Amino acid sequence: MRRFTIVFSIVAGLAAPAVEAAQCITSKGAFSGYKAGLAQDAQASGVGPRGMQALQSAQLSGITWRFESNPSSQSGTLQRDPATFLAKRSGSSADAFIQRTRSRMAKNPNTFASIEQRFGVPGSVLATIWGLETSWGGYLGETPIVGGAVTLASYCRRHPRFESHAIAALQLVDRSIITANTRGGPSGELGHMQFLAGNWLRYGVDGNGDGRADPYNAVDALASAANMLARNGWRAGAPFGQGTANFRVLSAWNDSGNYQRAIAYAAERAQ
Repeated sequence: MRRFTIVFSIVAGLAAPAVEAAQCITSKGAFSGYKAGLAQDAQASGVGPRGMQALQSAQLSGITWRFESNPSSQSGTLQRDPATFLAKRSGSSADAFIQRTRSRMAKNPNTFASIEQRFGVPGSVLATIWGLETSWGGYLGETPIVGGAVTLASYCRRHPRFESHAIAALQLVDRSIITANTRGGPSGELGHMQFLAGNWLRYGVDGNGDGRADPYNAVDALASAANMLARNGWRAGAPFGQGTANFRVLSAWNDSGNYQRAIAYAAERAQ
């Protein structure tokens, strides 16, 4: 699910920046050593006992490691044509995906209208992302979130860009938003919209009014996705086709050009 940033602490004067204890790895056998270093970073970030226990019990995710070892398998390397991308991603035709997106919006018109009124993001954009990420909640993933997030962060091609999300996953355990065994996507994605943990901590909101921001509640997840886009510059009422300012905001969700074009293509037709 997505583009992410890590905030580095800047120390005044000539003092050297803090050094991360966790060092990236290139072999599965070094995973325990990576976890030991990550534990130091997690403690320094204020992760509590439950989060630390989740890290201790986390296992290397084989599917995550295989996925990262074979970049050509990732959707960002597929063809530029959005209809073809949609067909491969959804396992059906682009037209069928768009029709299902319309149907999902028609079943929940008040929800999508309320979210658009609050955040300015059209329902067709949110419903398209929802469909691309989890087939509208039909498949939320089978990889332990903590294990997937820590495995991704350990891999040298991804480290340190994703270490903040591994630590955030531990913080979500501390806050009882997930458990050490909650499952999601192979890179630590969680819930209906497949947020990475750090982005859920940053953008997660209560969409259904029950006082809790829950990525496994569809309304909360949709509202949080809208919040993420809005806070990254989405302009309410403006077009979002390729070349527009709103299209560029889609890179905050996913930095794959193929993915962005597919969102715009389907959402424009699903309106």
